[in-house]
Order: sequence, then structure tokens, then C-alpha cells
Amino acid sequence: MNAAHILVVDDEARLAAGIRENLAAEGYRAQAAHDGAEGLRKALDTSFDLIVLDVNMPAMDGLAVCRELRGRGCQTPVLFLTVKGDAADRIRGLEAGGDDYMAKPFHLRELLLRIQAILRRSAWYGQAHKTLCFGGNEVDFETYQARSWDGASHALTHKEAMILKALADQAGSVVGREEILDNVWGFDVFPSTRTIDNFIVRLRKRFERDADAPRHLHTVRGVGYRFTREAASD
Repeated sequence: MNAAHILVVDDEARLAAGIRENLAAEGYRAQAAHDGAEGLRKALDTSFDLIVLDVNMPAMDGLAVCRELRGRGCQTPVLFLTVKGDAADRIRGLEAGGDDYMAKPFHLRELLLRIQAILRRSAWYGQAHKTLCFGGNEVDFETYQARSWDGASHALTHKEAMILKALADQAGSVVGREEILDNVWGFDVFPSTRTIDNFIVRLRKRFERDADAPRHLHTVRGVGYRFTREAASD
């Protein structure tokens, strides 16, 4: 298997070089960029498996870079780095399309473990179930494009697609909110499992004929969710 290719974007040149060198020592292929515009250009021109992206950069910050990438259809996982670390800042980063968030200063070993976890989740997402058909809906997990039962087309976010795949992989079984959170984000990323509930609401609006009486995305109170391909009711 080819070594994962990682882009490090940070305006602190010494820090970016240090991260890149340590990634190379761990067997990864790594490149560095030193401002948001350069990072955006490299991310769009080259295929990376992960982007380590500083939030607080002049001119074009990391949040703007991530939003631009997602807006252009680039779903490469993003690990944000920032000097801020409270819950509100984490939420802003993740709402911009990020996958994880680390506050500076950080321990190198923790950074490497976070990177390993993100790459593991990406590898899981790429396994099997390239498409999903249920109740007149069709979802392409490779392109993130979907067509619902009423003929409407949807462009799913990476996280929406990952949650749907996590449930479809265990169709018929109850999947706990904590398990979904761990598989899709990493358990410590969000402060509340309510985040999963909000994503399920969005998926129901797209794929259920009646979002208030779901036939495929079922809530199991106090536990999590169960997905069924064939229309059924609880």
C-alpha cells in the first residue's frame, strides 16, 4: 500500500517544516505550504489523503481554505490546528468542513495519533458499498451525489455520506450514537452526541417520504439509530 500523502499548511515555517519532517520519519509522504492561498492551490492541484491546516493565518485563514475546498468538491479530510481550543472554536472548524481539531501547543505523538485515526476512518469509508439504493433513493459514496425518491438531486457533505454509510454497513442493527461519533469524527471531537441527531434530521428530509414518520432511518430511543433498506415502520 502506498504511503499516505499529507499536506501541512501553516504560516509558521519552522512548525510546518517540523511537522513535515516528523511525518516523513513516520513513513508518510508530506509537503508543506506557508499561507492559505498556497495551501489551497496545492490541495486543488495534487491528490492528498489528509490536510493539516492552521486556522490562524493572515489573508486567507484555514476556515476560508476549508470552505473553498468543500465548495469546489474537494473532500480530502482536514485536521485543523489553532491556538484556540474551546468548544465554540471546534464547532466552527468542523462546520467549515473539518474532520478534527487540535489546539496549539500540542504533543507530537498526539498529532500523529489523530492523523492515524483520520486515515483509518477514511480507509473504512472507502471499503465496499460504493453505492446504496433504498426506497427509491440512490447514493453514490464516491462522488457524494444522491438522487432521492422524488427525483431531486443532492450533493451530500462528507459527514452526511459517512453517517449514512456507517448505518448502511450495519443495516438492520442498532448503531449507537457514540459508535457513529467515533467512526465518523473521533469520539472527542464534538461536545455532544446531539450533533448526530441533527445530521439524521437532514438525511431524513432528503430521503424519507415523510420525515416525521421515517421508514428507513429509525430512532432507537436512548441508544442510537437503525437503518433498513426496505420501507418499514417501528
